[in-house]
Amino acid sequence: MSQAATPGRRGWTVSAIFNAVLAVMLVLVLAGATIVAILMSRTASVTDELVGEVQPAQAEALRLQAALVDQETGARGYTITADRQFLTPYTEGLAAEEASATHLMELVEGRHRLVEDLERIRQAAERWRAEYADPLIGGVTAGSPRQADERAALRGKEAFDEIRALFVRQNADLADAVDEGRDDLEQIRTIRSWVLSGVIIAFLATAALLVVLVRRLVTRPLEALQDASRTVAGGEFSHRITPHGPTDVQAVAVAVEAMRTRVVEELETSLAQQDRLEQQKAELDAQALELRRSNNELEQFAYVASHDLQEPLRKVASFCQLLDKRYGDELDERGKQYIDFAVDGAKRMQVLINDLLTFSRVGRVNDSLEPVSLDATLDKALANLEAAIDDAGAEVVRPAALPDVLGDPTLFGMLWQNLVGNAIKFQRPGQAPRVEVAVSRQATDAGDVWQVSVTDNGIGIDAEFADKVFVIFQRLHSREAYSGTGIGLALCKKIVEHHGGRIWIDTDHTDGTRFCFTVPVAPETNPVTASARGTAEGDRA
Repeated sequence: MSQAATPGRRGWTVSAIFNAVLAVMLVLVLAGATIVAILMSRTASVTDELVGEVQPAQAEALRLQAALVDQETGARGYTITADRQFLTPYTEGLAAEEASATHLMELVEGRHRLVEDLERIRQAAERWRAEYADPLIGGVTAGSPRQADERAALRGKEAFDEIRALFVRQNADLADAVDEGRDDLEQIRTIRSWVLSGVIIAFLATAALLVVLVRRLVTRPLEALQDASRTVAGGEFSHRITPHGPTDVQAVAVAVEAMRTRVVEELETSLAQQDRLEQQKAELDAQALELRRSNNELEQFAYVASHDLQEPLRKVASFCQLLDKRYGDELDERGKQYIDFAVDGAKRMQVLINDLLTFSRVGRVNDSLEPVSLDATLDKALANLEAAIDDAGAEVVRPAALPDVLGDPTLFGMLWQNLVGNAIKFQRPGQAPRVEVAVSRQATDAGDVWQVSVTDNGIGIDAEFADKVFVIFQRLHSREAYSGTGIGLALCKKIVEHHGGRIWIDTDHTDGTRFCFTVPVAPETNPVTASARGTAEGDRA
């Protein structure tokens, strides 16, 4: 795998690239917004100066000029007519000039050229009044008009023409100030428009750049990854997925490639295991076929052997009995004892052969399952044991009703007969046997089961032998003490396991022996379906 595809390599991720582009875009927008804000502030400032200072200064300059013109008109009129009412424009003009000059100075403060224009006008007006207007007015007697002095009038006109020239200059400078303000506004608006256009262009360019980056850095690598994944999904498991694009996209491709590699390895392992399983299955099928053939042969051999073995045993027992009958008087006690041993051995051999045959046939003779009433099979077993129960004076206590299960009624009859028969056989000396049967429903991981217990008050079984007693031919007592072949409990274990349950000894019960076994609950059955019984406690079977 190339170094670029290594997840640990540092590089630009998609998020890092996008963040960088967005950061540049944000800086541009902020810079543009800052410039626009500054320009807008400057626009407001220039507008305020133009509207609040320069244009009012123009109007105030006109009022100042009008006041000086009124002074000149009033002075000339008073000189000509010597009428005091013509002097009113002069005196009012002086007051208006002072007010306008003061206000105008406030408006043009900081503008040196306009302040100089105002100072020149005020100085020229002072000279005109001092040199012409005031002497002229002072030389007039009220009610006595005087002959106009042409030279004085000419000097006054020249002095005021100087003031008029200053008016023109002042008006021109004020107009220039207005034009400068308007030019500043126009320039600021132009710059603001350019800045806004630049911000918009930058925004659009950034958006276009993001589209291109998404296409190159995300869409194309993901499309390549998708195509490669589809190729692998289509069955080409050996197709290699090559990483492309930024680091994080490459990391995704590396992870998918690792997953493909792992899947291929697991698939190869699974296929190899499947081949092995198929081979094992074929071997097991062959072994099962051979085992069925062998079992059939063994079963046939068991039937033949049991018949062939029992016939000689019957002859041995019969002829031994004939020997005893015909020659009994001629035999001593030892001879008769030998004949008894031979007859007993032959009979026990017959019983052993029958028990072995029964044990070998469990689960093979009849594998079909049918509804079985545990009550009915227990009744049949107790009927078979009636003589033993009466001889021992045994008491069998059973529940009012036992459930129905699925199984083989003959096998369940054997199960009951062995468990109850053992409880009677292994009784405690000097104490009548008491056998108690109980049943309860239990929940297990494999499903609900019926748990049945058979409890007696006999000699009991030590916990160390709790498993040994279920092994065939395992005996805890001698044949002289207790009769039997040692197959009964092994037969019970085989019957219970054949029906999907298990059997054990409850080692916590110490007063006698308690055998417990389970049977799966038959589907769609009531907890107890057998016919109701009266309380059977104390009843003797």
